[in-house]
Amino acid sequence: MKIALINENSQAAKNGIILAALKKVVEPMGHEVVNYGMYAADDAAQLTYVQNGILAAILLNSGAADYVITGCGTGEGAMLALNSFPGVICGHVEDPVDAYTFAHVNDGNAVALPFAKGFGWGGELNLEYIFEKLFGFGHGQGYPKERREPEQRNKIILDGVRANNFKPLIDCLKDLDPALVKGAVAGEHFSELFFPACKDQELADYVKTLLD
Repeated sequence: MKIALINENSQAAKNGIILAALKKVVEPMGHEVVNYGMYAADDAAQLTYVQNGILAAILLNSGAADYVITGCGTGEGAMLALNSFPGVICGHVEDPVDAYTFAHVNDGNAVALPFAKGFGWGGELNLEYIFEKLFGFGHGQGYPKERREPEQRNKIILDGVRANNFKPLIDCLKDLDPALVKGAVAGEHFSELFFPACKDQELADYVKTLLD
């Protein structure tokens, strides 16, 4: 699984801490971590939590990433932004129980974490425990186990509802302020990370027009 990390501007200084915890946990499991930044608070490309949603949607819908780890001060804004787009099911995760139950009950493809609220002594340990529960035990297996079948059925229903209610991502992007979308893909290493991994040529071609 290719796991993308995205940080917005208010918590960009923690990118290194989050990246280290994520890689420590998931790389021994065989997963790959790709860091889309922000890398530091003074990066030239400044991402808002709204742009986290745009970037996450581009990565997930194009196949450039299989999962997105993101967040903001509380995690709420990033979660709402990501869930505003098709092809993204983002959970708000504060602790390892949230991580485990989201993975097995809701079976989404992104999480938003609070990187300021409650992030103090031992904050990096909480991140490690979250990532262990999120990626170390599979997905969609239900919790508790006797609820597996109705939970899997509800996930299929949810996917159908979302497919009905959302238009294709490229149409969403074209209807947004071009400057907003362009800013979401303006990261220092975006092009070198995204284009070799992108599996959707139409989306890749559109993104290239934003970078010209």
